[in-house]
Amino acid sequence: MDELAATMTGFARTLRAAGVAADHERTRNLMLALDHLDVTDPAAVYWAGRCTLCAGPDDVPRYDRCFAAYFQGRTAKETRTGATTVTRHTAAGEEEGQGEGEAAPGTASAAELLRHRDVARLTDAERAEVHRMLSMLRGRRAQRRSRRYEPAHRGALDQRRTIRDALKKGEVARLRRRSHATRPRKVVLLVDVSGSMAPYAETLLRFAHALVRSEPRVTRVYSIGTRLTQITAELRHRDPGTALNEVSRTVPDWSGGTRLGEELREYLARSTARGAIVVIASDGWERGDPDLLGTQMARLARQAYRVIWVNPHKGYDGYRPLTGGMRAALPHLDELVAGHSLAAFEELSERLAHA
Repeated sequence: MDELAATMTGFARTLRAAGVAADHERTRNLMLALDHLDVTDPAAVYWAGRCTLCAGPDDVPRYDRCFAAYFQGRTAKETRTGATTVTRHTAAGEEEGQGEGEAAPGTASAAELLRHRDVARLTDAERAEVHRMLSMLRGRRAQRRSRRYEPAHRGALDQRRTIRDALKKGEVARLRRRSHATRPRKVVLLVDVSGSMAPYAETLLRFAHALVRSEPRVTRVYSIGTRLTQITAELRHRDPGTALNEVSRTVPDWSGGTRLGEELREYLARSTARGAIVVIASDGWERGDPDLLGTQMARLARQAYRVIWVNPHKGYDGYRPLTGGMRAALPHLDELVAGHSLAAFEELSERLAHA
């Protein structure tokens, strides 16, 4: 039962990262439902999750895609008679009927392990699966209060609209109200593409692609190494592979050195991070002056709403931020988080939604 709970909790986290309303209360309802079902029946697991984890029809397509990916390609399909069959796509592209065969939670345990594995140690096939899961991520954004007002049922009295209505109708028939509008908070992502980050750079850029596709108007992405290069436009392509090919043609300093202080100074000179969530993805191997990096990080912290540093090595027990870059940046960070696995990226996506 503990394995089942861990599997389904991981599935719920995957759904939340994809934008499905699979909150903790819905996950608890799923576990209660599974107590009364045969968990070795993939169709029963599929429908239990669909009925408890989805908030409405809009969630169903995302739920189906996540279920197919998480449970190793198994999907449930409804027949004309209303019965449910579960099929599995084989490597040859054929479909095999899956009835009372393998248990869905059992097959999902391998997917759950894959979510937590370091992407630098995956096989090509495993990395492709992780990248496919990342492509389905729909990163929400924390909301900020706008200076603009919008009509509301509750809030401050909107005197102008109330007076206009009264002039039209000859009397004050209704008090109009207004409140501040909300807007998604801007996110700036700086991705280190230097040699020491080579095992993680592609996965980080695929995560960046998912963020840009989710909120293109408020997401800005830059590559950092020996030069600062904005790559937001390239990442707006719908297909992740096409987007990364465009990025590879645009970025001139793949697998080079790292001069974080100089590039952060350049970014602050030509742009602003005021009110934004700034995410720096790097291992902190600074070849430039660490004091310069500390100075620029202090400037950045004064402007930004939050500064989050994503370090792939943070996911390992016993990690200590001992590199010069990390020591210089650490006093100015709001959070230092891991960035080595699919689960770490899903957690980062949730942080951006609730920062």
